[in-house]
Amino acid sequence: MSSTASSPAPRRTGRPRSPEADRAILGATRAALVELGWGKLTMGDVAARAGVAKTTLYRRWAHKSELVVDAVAALFDEHLELPDRGSLQADIEGVVLQFAALLERPETKTALMAVVAESTRDDALRERIRGAIVDRQKRLVLLGRERAQERGELPREEDPSAAARTADLIFDVIAGAVVHRTLVSAEPVGPEWAREFAVMLVAGLGAGRQR
Repeated sequence: MSSTASSPAPRRTGRPRSPEADRAILGATRAALVELGWGKLTMGDVAARAGVAKTTLYRRWAHKSELVVDAVAALFDEHLELPDRGSLQADIEGVVLQFAALLERPETKTALMAVVAESTRDDALRERIRGAIVDRQKRLVLLGRERAQERGELPREEDPSAAARTADLIFDVIAGAVVHRTLVSAEPVGPEWAREFAVMLVAGLGAGRQR
């Protein structure tokens, strides 16, 4: 064989990731966090609950904080959507009620509060939260704004930078208000509160359109 012949492509090692195993691991993480709390939660306990080897977890998540963030992110992906309810106000009401219901779940509440607290001392964790949860869920704002623009309820912003800032502000207002009311003030988010909040937000967006 010629010494100049191409070498065969290296073979991949390790088993491919299994969606079923990932779901079991993330579900076990949420259950363990609710039962044990952040301080007592270990990778070994999660592995035992999920029925996988501890090395399987460490191949995918270097630390338990990364694992918990992904466990929370999966809940957001599964339970938050934006059905078209016919108007911007109705769309906002719908997503606010969904978000509040998600935050009332013990596994969401415990996991989210834990990772947010940890992120105040860990910049890398804060960035992981931003990428896995915040940036990913901004899709709902972008979708809602696109629908509102198609209905003629909101103008299209020609400047991409201005449009991005507006989307960030809408997301921050909705997420901040709902998180504060449910997790800080411990007050209910019912249909009436969601309607009043949506009316106020839509009015603010309308006022901004007049500037």
